[in-house]
Amino acid sequence: MAEIIYNSIPSFDLNDFTKGNEQSKNEFAQAIGEAYHNIGFIAVKNHGFSEALQNNLYSSIQQFFALPQHIKEQYDGAKTHGQRGYTGKMREHAAGRNIGDLKEFYHIGRALPNETSTHYQANIFPTETPDFGAHTLQTYAQMEKVGRTILQALAIYLKQDENYFENKVDKGISILRPIHYYPLTSEESVSGAVRAAEHGDINLITILMGASAEGLEVKRQDGTWIPITAVPEQLVVNVGDMLERLSNGKLKSTHHRVVNPASAKVGTARYSVPFFMHGNPDMSLKALDSCIDESHPKKFEDATVEEFLMQRLREIGLAK
Repeated sequence: MAEIIYNSIPSFDLNDFTKGNEQSKNEFAQAIGEAYHNIGFIAVKNHGFSEALQNNLYSSIQQFFALPQHIKEQYDGAKTHGQRGYTGKMREHAAGRNIGDLKEFYHIGRALPNETSTHYQANIFPTETPDFGAHTLQTYAQMEKVGRTILQALAIYLKQDENYFENKVDKGISILRPIHYYPLTSEESVSGAVRAAEHGDINLITILMGASAEGLEVKRQDGTWIPITAVPEQLVVNVGDMLERLSNGKLKSTHHRVVNPASAKVGTARYSVPFFMHGNPDMSLKALDSCIDESHPKKFEDATVEEFLMQRLREIGLAK
């Protein structure tokens, strides 16, 4: 079922699950579950995210990041714990590091004004790039749809009902993050700072469309770093720390990084648009009973999605 691409990252056809019979759905679920157990990253095709929308999205975000710095800072999201709007250069760092990453980014999320969580805030959209809001919201909706399909399959793999996650992500505090890895000066390229230091993602799963340039690397279980170059017609989907906790480590949150370009390409920008899929704020991350036995005792403390998220936001410098 799986096609091996991306330097040993397996690729799957979502139609095997969404349009298949019970046997093909179960085979798909077992196959991606094993892939997530072994490396934590897969690629998927036939995801419904059109090339036209991808092109429109990238055009919009490139227009925004090309704006003068003082205009971008008008949309600063610091008062939202960085959960909406613009976050400037080197403001975020990997947990355990004091040096900020060489990137700037923008956050779009779900706005539910009658909910009490701080993570349901109004989006902040730049007026200078009028298509930015429409294209990012369309992308958010399609990415969430893909994420729910992946979670349906993983529920089967984890010996739960196929719809186990449905009422746990229907108000999920997910984030779409257009990222600009800006061209580096010669001083920045040798400063010890990197575009994105080694880290595991916080959330349940991350969905990533093809980036505009190489740089993403994944750490295999043997410690070897392998480059991942996504292609336009496929999405890369990886497990985050929350799903690793829920599955008691059965599904792996694999560390990854974005390395600085080679000296000949230091002046080249890189754009990337990950979708960080979270559960509802009150979703429990307590390890599933189906993932605990004598050989696999419980590894993590209990927490809700919101509790764990706020802990990690403090660790990476986006919340106090």
